[in-house]
Amino acid sequence: MSLHSTRFFSNTLELTTSVHVILPEQKYVDPSHPDSLADITYPTLWLLHGLSDDDSCWTRQTSIERYANERGVAVVMPQVGRSFYADMTYGNAYWTFLTKELPVKMRHFFPLSTDPRKNYVAGLSMGGYGAFKWAFNYPEQFAAAASFSGVMDLAGYQAQFGANMKDFDAIFAGQTIEGTPLDLFWLANEANRAKLSHLKLYQSCGTEDFLYEQNVKFRDYVAEQPDLPGYTYSEGPGGHEWSFWDKEIKRVIDWLPLP
Repeated sequence: MSLHSTRFFSNTLELTTSVHVILPEQKYVDPSHPDSLADITYPTLWLLHGLSDDDSCWTRQTSIERYANERGVAVVMPQVGRSFYADMTYGNAYWTFLTKELPVKMRHFFPLSTDPRKNYVAGLSMGGYGAFKWAFNYPEQFAAAASFSGVMDLAGYQAQFGANMKDFDAIFAGQTIEGTPLDLFWLANEANRAKLSHLKLYQSCGTEDFLYEQNVKFRDYVAEQPDLPGYTYSEGPGGHEWSFWDKEIKRVIDWLPLP
């Protein structure tokens, strides 16, 4: 496997940003044929970070390199600051960067598959919200999405913590979240109406996590959506912590519908 720390200029953000990329080797390299990688494009997991993290956190805090190599999946880990994967009102257009520019740039730099059946998105906390938001908005791009300890109820999160977070003013500037495309409950209902039976969904949360109650709320809501049948929920002992997420990313990489 190989780990790449890539810096490039983003036209959307109008600044230089960085992305960490893992490329697997174990399943694809034939030592007797040095050119065996010439025509390979890798199935790809787009892996999103949380509120206080960056593009390096997954590689520093978990064994993601080993897990990805064992199953032969590439992993792309961008950074979006504290943007909640949104086009900020007073700040950068991170949603446009993530969903429009990043895939094009990464597939230009690296041999990553463009096949939706070989693309997946996952994230933790703020990134769990971002992963489901991306998958629900562009379900034609992915075969699966996963959220670990996600901010599943953004409106509730804003009501609870927004007064003490300047980020919300810079990002949303008073926008209504509930019942809009910023709301995962609204997006899940839209996905159900579109009958997105091809999209596998995985959601997990530790039972001691401060976001546990809103994860249960979202779980119960999805259970009422009959046309989202590919949904898996998991919980267990753990807080909002890397020891829990390390176990979960291993579980999800094993769960992905890889070719």
